[in-house]
Amino acid sequence: MAVPDVDGRDIPDGRIDVHTHAIAPELAAPAPGRWPSVERTAPDKARIMLGGSVYRQVDDRCWSAERRLADMDADGVAVQLVSPIPVTLSHDKPAAPAAALCRQQNEFLADLCGRAPDRLRALGAVPLQDVEAAVAELRRCVRELGFAGVEIGTLVGTTELADPVLDPFFDEAAALGAFVLVHPVDQTLDPRAIGLGLGFGLGMPSETAIAGAGLVSRPPRRLGVTVCLAHGGGALPQILPRLDRGASLDRPGEPLPTERARELWCDSLTYDADSLALSVRRFGADHVMCGTDYPFVVRESPAGAVLDDVDPDLAAAIGRTNALAALARVSSAPRP
Repeated sequence: MAVPDVDGRDIPDGRIDVHTHAIAPELAAPAPGRWPSVERTAPDKARIMLGGSVYRQVDDRCWSAERRLADMDADGVAVQLVSPIPVTLSHDKPAAPAAALCRQQNEFLADLCGRAPDRLRALGAVPLQDVEAAVAELRRCVRELGFAGVEIGTLVGTTELADPVLDPFFDEAAALGAFVLVHPVDQTLDPRAIGLGLGFGLGMPSETAIAGAGLVSRPPRRLGVTVCLAHGGGALPQILPRLDRGASLDRPGEPLPTERARELWCDSLTYDADSLALSVRRFGADHVMCGTDYPFVVRESPAGAVLDDVDPDLAAAIGRTNALAALARVSSAPRP
């Protein structure tokens, strides 16, 4: 698939949204059991199923390039990075059917983005519970399908993202200059948050904070991979000073988590300028990018609305320049 240059010359004016989702309207479960699938209910409507239960009602914004482009034009968005709906990542399922589901989704994303390659770039799915298979699918996504990178969950079964067993995946992502969006999956959130009806408001930011805290509290991985935490980094920006205090007692003399946090990126989906300012302070003004959660009801609308309340130069960096720099890494990575 032909992919445009990402130095800005071939990209229309406007914001770059690094956090959007899509799903194939005929996604098939790869095996019996509680796997995600999609049932079409009308030409412009479908429902995502988990096993025999309805998970979510969706519409053609999830699969129609034309519908997405119309919304992007209305919101002043030049480019979307399009990733799977997190519930389909299936990192806690058997590896072989999970790999088949990833390939199915990636073929759909390649087709969707191929309909508007100057406006849509894909972040694919990988079966991270099988690191070798995940590395192979990551390579296919970037080298063969022209994707910008992949989306992964915050937890792989019971394995944390900081576990060294996943190092080969992150090494390959670094070698490819890939963009890795880290997104919580609502099926793996703290049951207490779910029981309180706070899965979105509390469970997701807490889950992201745990994954991010692990990443900034273990030895650094190879430089070059853009690891972007969804939702402004969740609760991680707020708890970093506390992590620093614990680290100074447990591992004196080592870089503090607050320093290490600048190895990561985040999106701007905080819904609040003060919260965004803290994310900018923790991750760095050049490590925050616009993200909206399009096309779901929780999305920021219009895209990048929170940027209207920040300094114009910072808004320009978050809205476009930082994403261009991140995409340039995958564009310039060595190819076979």
